[in-house]
Amino acid sequence: MTHWICGTCSVEYADTPEPPASCPICTDERQYVPPTGQTWTTTKDRAAAGHRTHVEPVGAHEPGLHRVSVQPTVGIGQVSLLVQTEAGNLLWDPTGFVDQDAVDAISALGGLAAIAASHPHMFGVQVEWSHAFGGVPVYVNEADQRWLGRTDEVVRPWSGTHEPMPGVRFVQAGGHFPGSSVAIWAAGAGGRGALLSGDTIAPVTGRGWVTFMRSYPNSIPLSAAAVRRIVDRVEPYDFDRLYGNFGAVVEADAKAAVRRSADRYIGWVSGDFDADT
Repeated sequence: MTHWICGTCSVEYADTPEPPASCPICTDERQYVPPTGQTWTTTKDRAAAGHRTHVEPVGAHEPGLHRVSVQPTVGIGQVSLLVQTEAGNLLWDPTGFVDQDAVDAISALGGLAAIAASHPHMFGVQVEWSHAFGGVPVYVNEADQRWLGRTDEVVRPWSGTHEPMPGVRFVQAGGHFPGSSVAIWAAGAGGRGALLSGDTIAPVTGRGWVTFMRSYPNSIPLSAAAVRRIVDRVEPYDFDRLYGNFGAVVEADAKAAVRRSADRYIGWVSGDFDADT
């Protein structure tokens, strides 16, 4: 079967004799089609090209959390996060490639019980990941289901908040996409809580700040009201550390960093600091 994968965003599409004419995710204003045009690939082609999956612990300071990446990178280059819990493991923001190395490494860590993406840019080959682990649920926010290129019985819609396993909660925050979401991992950061933010709330490397955008590659901002809504939706939850989807981390006091960053962002887009321009 030929399940096509967009060469730019690495989102999977249905089994068809010919690939789609274009990837709707990439032609949308939040993403892009490169100057070289739309390309398509497959998992088999990527394996033949030498791509391999790597699974490694985040570090001794965060037991139970692993990074899952593909080398050389594929698509947007997101780094997935594997969260281990007593009730099963979550793969967050699945990559656009899965191989036997990934299956072996993750099986040794307890396998998978659930898969979820923060938003459509991070769908990757989520259904293929599910099938590699026996058909585990793939949670997709209802507001973003229309962006699915490959539907399957493993897809489970949700909205608002959802607890796929004890100690992990999805929260629909909106902004980047209507269904853009974060995951709250209660046991993270030594029990103080960790926020897996995707780029719903994007950490700025090494600065203790985050930011918010409708489109990162095309520099399209969000409104003050949209950013306030995002922050309000995560406010009820405790988290001290924040993990983005490209390796950046806010190591400590992350909840305050989100509030502080939102206040600064809202001030700028509202004109509060125009005297400084």
